[in-house]
Amino acid sequence: MSAASPAERPARGLRARLATLAALWRRWRLWAVLGLVVAGLLGVLIWLARNHEIDEVQRALDRESNGAALALRQGLARRQQDLHGLATTQTRVDAWAPAALALLDRHRDWLRLEWRDASLHLLAAADSPYYPPFVTDDTGPQSQQAQRIRETCANAQRFDGAAYSDSHFVQRPGGVGEEVMQLCQPIGAGTRRGGFLLVTYSLGGMLEAMLAPTYTQRQSVAFTELDGTRLAIQGTVRRPGRLFTSQQVLDLPGTTLMLRLDGGRQAPDTLPNVMTALVTGLSIALITVLLLLARDFRRRQQAEAELAEALAFRKAMENSLVTGLRARDLHGRITYVNPAFCDMVGFAPQELIGHALPAPYWPPEHAQEYGERQAVRLSGTAPPREGLESLFMRKDGTRFPVLIIEAPLIGAAGKQTGWMGAVLDLTAQRRAEEHSRASQDRLAASARLATVGEMASLMSHELNQPLAAISSYASGSLNLLDGEAAPTGTMADVRVALARIAEQAGRAGKVINSVHDLVRRRASQRHAVAPAALLDAVLPLVQLQARKLGVRVQLDCPSTLPAVWCEPTVIEQVLLNLARNAMQAMADSAAPRLLRLTVHAEPQPRGARAVLRFAVADSGSGISEEVARQLFTPFFTTKAEGMGLGLSLCRTGIEQHGGTLEHAPALPRGTVFSFGLTVADGTRHAPPAAPAETPALHAPAAASGAAR
Repeated sequence: MSAASPAERPARGLRARLATLAALWRRWRLWAVLGLVVAGLLGVLIWLARNHEIDEVQRALDRESNGAALALRQGLARRQQDLHGLATTQTRVDAWAPAALALLDRHRDWLRLEWRDASLHLLAAADSPYYPPFVTDDTGPQSQQAQRIRETCANAQRFDGAAYSDSHFVQRPGGVGEEVMQLCQPIGAGTRRGGFLLVTYSLGGMLEAMLAPTYTQRQSVAFTELDGTRLAIQGTVRRPGRLFTSQQVLDLPGTTLMLRLDGGRQAPDTLPNVMTALVTGLSIALITVLLLLARDFRRRQQAEAELAEALAFRKAMENSLVTGLRARDLHGRITYVNPAFCDMVGFAPQELIGHALPAPYWPPEHAQEYGERQAVRLSGTAPPREGLESLFMRKDGTRFPVLIIEAPLIGAAGKQTGWMGAVLDLTAQRRAEEHSRASQDRLAASARLATVGEMASLMSHELNQPLAAISSYASGSLNLLDGEAAPTGTMADVRVALARIAEQAGRAGKVINSVHDLVRRRASQRHAVAPAALLDAVLPLVQLQARKLGVRVQLDCPSTLPAVWCEPTVIEQVLLNLARNAMQAMADSAAPRLLRLTVHAEPQPRGARAVLRFAVADSGSGISEEVARQLFTPFFTTKAEGMGLGLSLCRTGIEQHGGTLEHAPALPRGTVFSFGLTVADGTRHAPPAAPAETPALHAPAAASGAAR
C-alpha cells in the first residue's frame, strides 16, 4: 500500500475533521436545539415582563388623561351654568357689568365677557383683571373676528345651546400673544331670544385653572390640533428614562380639541424579572424535553403503523385492479408490474421485471415499430398521458388489442425516475362494438321495412276518400244515363260528374306523390292560397256526405281574409278528414246536426306574423277524457272499420306547416278541432268569385239519388 503524497495529506486531514464535526453535530444536535429553546424562553419571558410593566405605565398615564379630560368637561359645564345664571339674573346693562367682573374674577381662564343683542351688536363688555386688555378687531362686518363670532353664534342658535369657536391666535400688546377660543351662549329661547353672551377662553388658562396640580407635576398637559400642533401647554416633563404619551379627544359643540399628556417614567427594572424568568424557563425546559421525547416515540410508532397499513392497502389495491400497471426506468427496463398485467400477458412477474427492450409480450412482426415508438417516448418528446392503441402478444402467442396511457414517474426527490403506464385490454370492447354494429344493421333493415309498411298504410288511408268520391260520381252518372226519360240538362250534369271524377283522380295522384315525398323526406311545394279556395276545394265532398247523414253545413270565411302560406293538398286533406270525422261523430245524435267550418284572424303580439285560425266544429256528444289522452296516437280508433291514422296524419301535416292541431269542447255541445296557418307576406286577395253552385251541387244530388 503506497503512502500518501505530501499534497494529499492536508486534504485527507480536512475531510477527517469535517467527518468528526458531522458526527458531533448528529450526536449533540438535540441538546443544542434544547439549549436554544431554553435561551429563547428566557428571552421571551424577560421581554414579556418588561412589556407588562411598560403597559402598566401606559395604562396609568391613560387613566390620568381620562381624568384630565373629565375635569375639563366638568369645568366647562360649570362655567356654562354661571353664564346661564348671569343671563337670567342681570337684564340691565348697568347691573350686568359688576356681575360680569365677579365672574371674571372667579374664572381666571376667561379673558373677556361680552353681551351682544340678537343682531350681535355689542351692548356691554368686561375684561379680566388678570390679563392685559383683550383687543379684538370686530368693528367691520367683514373682519375675520366678526365672521368668527357670527359663525359661532349661528351654531349656538342651531344647537339651541352653547357653541364654541375654533381656536385661534391673538396678539397681545408688547409682541406676545396666546391661543384662545370663544363660547357663545344664547339668552332666552325661540321667539324670546334676547341676545348672546360671548366668552373668550385662554387655552393655557383653561389647563391652569381647571386641572389640579397633580396633573402637571410629573408630566406636561397640552392642547393640540388633530395633526399634533401644540396650542397651549402646562407643566414640564422629566426624562429619567422613557417618554410616554396619551391623547384624549375633547369633542365640544362646534369644535374639537386634542388633550395630550406627555409623561416621563422610570424604565422597568430587569433583575427581579430575570430570576423569576430563569426558574420558570428551566422548569418549562425540563417539561419540554420530556414532552418532546414522548412525542417523538409516539410519532415513530404511529409512522411505523401507518407505513405498514399503507403497504397493506397498496398491496390490496394492486391485487384488486383490473387495469394493468407497468413501470419502466429511464432506459426502458421493466421495474414493476401488477397482477392484472401479468394475467393479461400470461407472464410471471419475475419473467418481466428487469427485462430490457424488446419486451417479451411484443409481437415479433411489430418489434421494430414498437422499438422506435418507445425511443420517442423515452426521449421525453412524446406528450404524457396520451392514450395509444397497440397490439400485445400473450405467452401462448395469441394477439389482443390494448390501450396504453403513460405518464412520468416522479421520485421522492422530485426528479423523474421512469415512466408509469396503465394498460387496458380492449378485447371485450371490440367484441361489444362488433355486436353493436350488427344490431344497428338489423335496426336499419327493420326501419326500412317499417317505412314501407307506413307508406302502404298511409296510401290506403288517404286514397280511400278520393276513390269513394269517384265511385259515387260514377254511380250517379250511370243512373242519369240509364234513365229513359232524362230531365233537361242531364248531359250537363254528367259532364260535371265526369269533371269531378277527373278532379278526384287528380287528387288521388297528388296524395300518392305527397306520400312518396313524405317517405323520401323531400320538401313540399308551398305557395299562397286564399282560405276560401281551400274550403271550396273540399266543400262538394263534405256536402255529399252531409246529405247522406242529414248534417247541415255552415261556412264562416270572410272574403277579406289574406292568403295563407301552405301546401294546398295537405291542408285540404286535413280539412276533409276533420269534417268527415265530425259528421261521423254526429251520426248517432238525435239533436240537430250542424257542421261549422270557420276561418278567422288570431290575435298576435306586436311584431309577430299574422295567423289565420281554421276550425271544424260539430254538435255531437263530445270526446271523453280517456279517448282524449290517446286521440292522436297512431292506430288508435273508436270505429270498427277505422285504421287510427287519420288524426295522426292530420297532426303531422299541420306540424310540418309550423302549427299545432288542437281540440276543445264546443258550446253548447260537441267538439271543435282547430289549427293555425301563417299569413303569406305581401298578399291580399280579392273576394273570390262565387262557385258554380248549381253544377257542383247537382252532381252530389244525382249521386245521392243513385245511391238510394
